Amino acid sequence: MKNIYNKIPEIQEAGEQAAVCTIVSTKGSTPLKAGAKMIVWKDGRIYGTIGGGNLEKKVISNAIKVINNNAVQLFSHDLKSQHSMCCGGRLEIFIETIMQEKKLYIFGAGHVGKAIVKYAQDLDFEIFVIDDRPNIFDEWENYNYNKMIVNFSKILPSLPFNNSSFIVIATYEHSIDREILTFCINKPHAYLGMIGSKRKIDVTKKMILTAGITNQTQVDKVNMPIGVDIYAKDHFEIALSIVAELIKYKNSK
Repeated sequence: MKNIYNKIPEIQEAGEQAAVCTIVSTKGSTPLKAGAKMIVWKDGRIYGTIGGGNLEKKVISNAIKVINNNAVQLFSHDLKSQHSMCCGGRLEIFIETIMQEKKLYIFGAGHVGKAIVKYAQDLDFEIFVIDDRPNIFDEWENYNYNKMIVNFSKILPSLPFNNSSFIVIATYEHSIDREILTFCINKPHAYLGMIGSKRKIDVTKKMILTAGITNQTQVDKVNMPIGVDIYAKDHFEIALSIVAELIKYKNSK
């Protein structure tokens, strides 16, 4: 059991899709009793067991469906009638997807980036702020975030983007924003947004489509202009609008 619990953080850190299957009740003769657990990956790999045989094959199939639906579900099994297992008991198995850690990548440690961290640090994000200016963090308060002073182009290929990644692009230069966006747009993510004026956004969309980087559907999915429209006037209100949009996407997944 301890090994199962140790395995879950490894799966979350790797951004893998998997589910935990737990026997929650039994009646009669069953291979294992309540509390037995098994992890199933989307590709059918397993770790642990809930008893083997035809029951386990069916549970693996059920788990893959639960993963694909990003859901939780309780399944009842009659070992004799459903799985031709001679032990003949009944049991219930609860299957839940392993939720990925939500990582928030903020590109740009300027006024907006700093304010986003201020408002988002108490939410369920692991926050990474990325900037290439050596002294940009000197005046920051003791916020809860990870600081990365590094060249944008060099760090992008090493970041583990997955379906739980939230990406905010708000650097100090349009060309850098566009470079980051063109890299991220075809990477897996839960949210991708870029700050900018209407003209900047129109030019960026045209550049991406003309260069054949991706299609119109993917471009339309990018949140630009970023944030909920609250007629924001300064960087604090802009940051609030962005955090509100992050919450909307986080809670809708």
